[in-house]
Amino acid sequence: MSKYGKKRNSINKYVDRLTGTSLIDPELYDRFNVKRGLRNADGTGVLVGLTRIGDVHGYIIDEGEKIPQEGKLYYRGIDVEDIVHNAAAEDRYGFEETVYLLLFGELPAREELDDFSTLIGNCHALPHNFAEDAIMKAPSRDVMNKLARSVLTLYSYDEDPENRSPKNILRQCLELIARFPTIVAYSYMAKKHYYDHESLIIHMPDSRCSCAETVLSLIRSDQRFTRLEAEVLDLSLVLHAEHGGGNNSTFAVHLVSSADTDTFSAITAGLVSLKGHRHGGANIKVIQMMDEIKGAVKRWDSEGEVADYLTRILRGEVHDGSGLIYGQGHAVYTKSDPRAVLLRERAALLAKEKSFTDEFNLYCLIDALSPEVFKKVKGSDKVICANVDFYSGFVYRMLGIPAELYTPLFAVSRVAGWCAHRLEEVIGAGKIIRPAYKCVQRRRDYVPFLQR
Repeated sequence: MSKYGKKRNSINKYVDRLTGTSLIDPELYDRFNVKRGLRNADGTGVLVGLTRIGDVHGYIIDEGEKIPQEGKLYYRGIDVEDIVHNAAAEDRYGFEETVYLLLFGELPAREELDDFSTLIGNCHALPHNFAEDAIMKAPSRDVMNKLARSVLTLYSYDEDPENRSPKNILRQCLELIARFPTIVAYSYMAKKHYYDHESLIIHMPDSRCSCAETVLSLIRSDQRFTRLEAEVLDLSLVLHAEHGGGNNSTFAVHLVSSADTDTFSAITAGLVSLKGHRHGGANIKVIQMMDEIKGAVKRWDSEGEVADYLTRILRGEVHDGSGLIYGQGHAVYTKSDPRAVLLRERAALLAKEKSFTDEFNLYCLIDALSPEVFKKVKGSDKVICANVDFYSGFVYRMLGIPAELYTPLFAVSRVAGWCAHRLEEVIGAGKIIRPAYKCVQRRRDYVPFLQR
């Protein structure tokens, strides 16, 4: 038996002890009025802070009753739909403008946006020898793992890592936002080379490229992409950049920032949270489910056949047995998720360019049928809609982006929101976050060693 096997066997005998000491009677949560998951009994989040950065609206509470509303997402009080539509109307990318807005609270004038985009572009390149020493010499099977380790390693390359002044934190944040596309691309290329045994291809980032263009140019061997491809990826970056202070990863950034830690540690906290399967990666589950549906349903345009299969999914008879139609429903949005609506609009154009129209129509049909099937099978009046994850994985697949980059791309976008929230916590809060836990372990006497 190998050394690893012996160690595993020696650990196994302790596993059963963990279950008994880790389980807590669910009744105790009700007795002590514990807000499990920081959620109220009606599903709303426990209010733990104030922010001016982002707001998510999906319903109103009228005399204690939740009234569904069309979903809205606001960045610094501005409807994200207006950001997206105006960028498209002016034939420009929107992510850099979004980053500026989230960080500084105002929309940039043309000259300000040009200067800011140039600044971000000039920071795409990594520090001297960083790619070779920190990425290529220590690759990882998981790109999110490598991204988190790279951010922590950047601490050693920073000229003033422990300086907590707003000016220095802003510099660090801007460099991280700009470097994330490059780190993700290089980490993926290292993974392909060292674990998938493919040729190692490394391109230098072009300072003139937007963040979306940088991603596409660095992960493609020929560096070629269409304008529409870059526009769709840019849209995805805009839509994932911020989603209020209460999501798990953003709260993690607030939490550790309140402890007065450094920027690299704070952003890494967001990354390791996003890596969790209950947070990032939902679009991968959608893709896996859709692959099964495409193989099981013969006529993709048949409402009856599609509805029947969705019914079987909800009953836990097929797919992974979870009883979930992945990509349907959201903790806040009810009637609609504005991100899904905007991404679906642009996905239609990309599907036409890439000859994915039949598959796109299947997505739209499932989107339309799911609420009624859910109501019928579950016997529930809960209003549900497709969320952004339902379409984002499909968009990435049309762009030829591999599944192992789906969550890292989420991070490339969301780091903008994390940085804005870190600055808000450091500048505006100034109090360590310290929630309470009620200990329900009964008191016991110590038993001397020889009497056990």
